[in-house]
Formats: sequence, structure tokens, C-alpha cells
Amino acid sequence: MRATTVRADGRRPQPAGEPARDSADRPAAVRSGPWLLRGHDGRLILYALAGRAVLRWTERRSGGPEWDGPDVLPAEDLSHLTVVQGRNRYAHLLGRRVRPAQDGSLTVDLMYAIQYQAGRPLSEWRSIGNPHAKRERTALMGAPAATVADDGTLYVFAPTAEGRISLRREDERGRWAPWRDLQVTAALDTPAAAATSTGHVELLAPARGGALTWFQPEPGKALERGPDLGVVPLPGSATAVETSGGRLTYYLTDVRGDMVAVRAGEWPVPLGAKPGDGRHAALTTTLDGYACTVLAHRGAEGRVMLGVCGAEDERSGVWWTDTGTDCLGDPVLALDGHGRVVVLAVAADGSLTLARQEEGPGLTLSAWSRI
Repeated sequence: MRATTVRADGRRPQPAGEPARDSADRPAAVRSGPWLLRGHDGRLILYALAGRAVLRWTERRSGGPEWDGPDVLPAEDLSHLTVVQGRNRYAHLLGRRVRPAQDGSLTVDLMYAIQYQAGRPLSEWRSIGNPHAKRERTALMGAPAATVADDGTLYVFAPTAEGRISLRREDERGRWAPWRDLQVTAALDTPAAAATSTGHVELLAPARGGALTWFQPEPGKALERGPDLGVVPLPGSATAVETSGGRLTYYLTDVRGDMVAVRAGEWPVPLGAKPGDGRHAALTTTLDGYACTVLAHRGAEGRVMLGVCGAEDERSGVWWTDTGTDCLGDPVLALDGHGRVVVLAVAADGSLTLARQEEGPGLTLSAWSRI
């Protein structure tokens, strides 16, 4: 796909805090995202849906700090974007496309594109359909969730307003299987999907009476219903991260407004945070020689909150820090090419701003800087 790069060559970079500007000198608005991925060469790649395009920035070199972009990747009629990455570092982009029909109703389908390497073009968008065969029912489909299994298979989960979730898989050769109904009618909003290093895919969906789960008994096999977890998630808040070999921990906000960690077969653990209504970000890394989980979310006061705890040791406490940085939407986390933690958020003025782990004990962040 041909991309246009919006740049101001020769002009000084705008400092953090000044409004981001598009080609019409208006503040840019991120409608979906951002997503921060690490490419095959260690460079970070940033995606955001803004206006009628996907914007893409790429680190000039592994570890930064300079960035190229944004590249403007046309994406007509997308209401929502999801970006996921597999072990091979391919970036899979899934968009919910909404188009008006002649009778005034809406036609909704999922669009798909892939980027194989950092700095390379994005493939052409193509439709992968909708689990609803009748056009008048396609608008029932919500925003998709997705994950990539260890063997390169892409799993796409599409929720509907009826409380159902449908799955479609693309194998490593690009062949798409038909839609499959996961046989549930109680799911609320977009689920949280994740793949483990052992090759298994798992899914959590919020419901009125708890958290519904699915798992694979063996890698590549059909997903089966697992036990409901003992927590009622706030829809849209859950994220999953592998905290030990083959074992996922879900971080979410419960309906009382408290953040908790929950694993299969265990009671939820309160984490001592009062987040906003968005999704949590989580990753695992090594700090001071110990396996740790790093958490981030937009707090109730609208600022980026950062937490650190021992991996699967939330009961011993989470160390929370108010970064003092106001943000719009959900912050995201990634490890850069040097293994440093990077926190990225949409600042209150609409600009993209990040902080990077500095040398030293624990997790100390640099000053925030505008991309």
C-alpha cells in the first residue's frame, strides 16, 4: 500500500506539550489506539487511527530517540482499529469498517492488512467479512480482539450485541477458516485474547455475572469453555500477559472500580489502584535481577499511573507511581530494542508523548518527550 509521509523537513521538532498538527494545521485526533510494537530489527513502530487513515511512526534506530513519520496509510470508513503482533514480529491490523447502505442502514465488516517488517509498506486492505451473513445484521458486530499463536496463526474474535463471540482463524500460509460461533450469549463488549509461549490461545470475555474464559487443551485445537473467574470485569478494561511459562494473568477493573489481578484457579488479588474506565497495559521484564510485571493505566484523575510488582506476586504489593502526565485514552507499554521499558500515551493536547526507562536500579523513567 502506498503511504504518504507527513513531515516538516528542516523545521525544529515541537517540544512536548504543544499540539500535534495535521496538514491542515489542526490538532490531530487519535480515534483508536495507540499501539506500540517492536519490529524485527528492534525498532519500535507506533500505530494510531486518526481521521480516515492509520498513522505510523517508526524509530529511526533501535533504542531511539528520533522517529520518522507519521506515514499516512489510507483506511477509509474504519470506526476502530486493533493491532497485534506474533513471535515473527509481523504486525496484523484489523479494522471495523462501517459504510452506509442505500436504504440508510449500515453495512459493517472487518478489514485486514499486514506489515512484515519495520519501515516496509503495509499490504492492501482486504475484507474478511462478518459473522452475520445477513447485511442488515452486520452492524451488531463490535470491535474485534485478536492474538497470534506461536505457530503464526492469527485468531480474530468478533463480539456482537447479542452477547455472542465468533472466531475466525488465518493460518501461517494465509488461509482463512470459516467463522465459528463460540456458543455463548452472555458476553459484554470486546474480549481479551492472548497467546502463550507454549502455543496455547486463551480468551476472557466480561459478562454480567463474572468473567467467561476459553482455552485450548492443545496448541492449534478448538477453544473450549473454561471455568468462570470470580470477578465481574468492567467491560473493556481487561488485558492479559504471560507471567510464567504458559500461564496468563489478567489485569482488569472490577465493577466496583477497583483494579485486580486474576489467574485461572485463584481468587482475584486487589492491586490498590483506582483506575479510570479504560484498558490496562501490562508487560513482563527483569528489574534488578527479578522477574517483574509492569502495569500502566489512566488513573481516575486522568494521569498516567505506573505500577511494578513481582511476577505473580501481586499479594506482596504493587508499587504505584503517579507520573504526573495527563493523558487521553489508555497508555501503552513496550520493551525497546535495548530491553528498556517504554511508556507511551496521548497527551491532553492530542500529541503523542513517551518516557523511557533510564539506567539504574528499579524502574526510573526519563522525562516525557513528544514524538
